[in-house]
Amino acid sequence: MDKILNIGKYIFPLSFLLYIGLHLGKPEVGADFVPDYLPFPLFWNYFTAVCIALFIISALIGKYDKLAYTLMAFYTILMAVMIHIPRAMGHELGVEPMMADIDREKELEMVNVFRNIMVTGALLGFARYVARDKRIIG
Repeated sequence: MDKILNIGKYIFPLSFLLYIGLHLGKPEVGADFVPDYLPFPLFWNYFTAVCIALFIISALIGKYDKLAYTLMAFYTILMAVMIHIPRAMGHELGVEPMMADIDREKELEMVNVFRNIMVTGALLGFARYVARDKRIIG
């Protein structure tokens, strides 16, 4: 049973590959999530993809993994606060969609808030109980 449970330490970081695919496959969609007050939205989209890739690599090879899990947790909670909560309140959703579409977008953003909070908790748990390399943040 332990062998099956140990697979989780690989499945969890590998699940973030989906986000890399989203950032690289449709960069204009990822750039749309960058707040208006930040310049160069495509840069931030690609930069985020690179950071997520570095997180995955670090988590899989076990080098600086505690730092990587902690920084990824910080990133996911920042995204909830800076991106998803304002969008859930109707900010930066655009005025083109019909009202029903805006309501649906707000609901989806609340789902994103909850998801980011759950992922943050999982990342912090992995940093505490799974990570092996404690050189930087003990």
